[in-house]
Amino acid sequence: MTGGIYLHIPFCKSRCSYCDFATDVWREGDAVKRYVDSICSEIRNSKFESRNLADTIYFGGGTPSLLTPKQVEQILAAVNEKFVVDSGAEITMEMNPATVTPETLAAFRSLGVNRASFGVQTFDDRALKLLARGHDANDARATFEMLRDAGFENVSFDLIAGLPGQTLPQWEHNLDEAIATRPEHLSLYLLEIHAGTPLAEQVRSGRQPRPDEELAAEMYEMMLDKLAHAGYVQYEISNFSRPGSESRHNSKYWTLDPVFGFGVSAHSFDGRQRYANERDTAKYVELIENKNEAEVMREDIDVASEFVFLGLRMEEGIDLNKFAGHFGYDLQEEYRAEIDDLIAAELVKITDHSLRLTLKGKLFSNEIFTVFV
Repeated sequence: MTGGIYLHIPFCKSRCSYCDFATDVWREGDAVKRYVDSICSEIRNSKFESRNLADTIYFGGGTPSLLTPKQVEQILAAVNEKFVVDSGAEITMEMNPATVTPETLAAFRSLGVNRASFGVQTFDDRALKLLARGHDANDARATFEMLRDAGFENVSFDLIAGLPGQTLPQWEHNLDEAIATRPEHLSLYLLEIHAGTPLAEQVRSGRQPRPDEELAAEMYEMMLDKLAHAGYVQYEISNFSRPGSESRHNSKYWTLDPVFGFGVSAHSFDGRQRYANERDTAKYVELIENKNEAEVMREDIDVASEFVFLGLRMEEGIDLNKFAGHFGYDLQEEYRAEIDDLIAAELVKITDHSLRLTLKGKLFSNEIFTVFV
């Protein structure tokens, strides 16, 4: 069974105002060492079948680029002890501007990291301060140049649309600057306000305006037009790449391939069950040190339902004939009334025996997914 490996590194220089991920503020001292030792112990002692083949490795966070090259080497050594890592594996590290140097990037590259997921978010310094990103636009530009100089030939940019107070011309400037750097991949997200985050409280209290859904829709349409004109192909709702540079790791989630997750809050999927680790970093470390495992949730999933709503995220949609052959029933017949309503509302379409989202459907995708859950 070939799978991907996800490694969660929770530490950040500061917590972004919109973030609801499992993160902790970076502090010098023993905490990071204990965490790295713990994730290595979890990998070596995991219940996953020994010697599974892995063809993608993904350092997510948090800000994995805060780790030292020695710590990254330690984690990769544990992975290689437990798994058979394909010689052509895609090894991605999420990186934030101003968290790397030419020396650390060269070291990461020498360890086999061959893809950078680069958290720019915006080139607007005012917005960066609002988001508490801890860097400015010039840091982003300088870091991208360092990535190229270090030999990274597969770089993904992250940008967020619909930030509080963001105008359409400002979003266009962000797109133009990102495209001008010619990254191989772009992940472009519409801002979501998550309960419990500082940004949610700022919006609730009126200190920041609520996101404008109509403006966000205009931004999304502009994004599609500009990226298509620049030669990028949309392969998922929020992801665009030059041909051949799609994220192999993230695609595993959308196609329900196995992913083995390690670290605080890491999620795994083995083809039938999904399970998750403890979300609190200190508790995760304590569990690993005392019990060699930190799993707190395991559940069977409705694979057919997840296949539908994850498949609809992909630009190619769901091949209805393949679905019937795999799950033993006709999706269009099973959900005839619901699909007919979605077609009438111009939210989905059926072409060449595939069920796909329309442009309008992509803007209301979360509402559409609930039909099949």
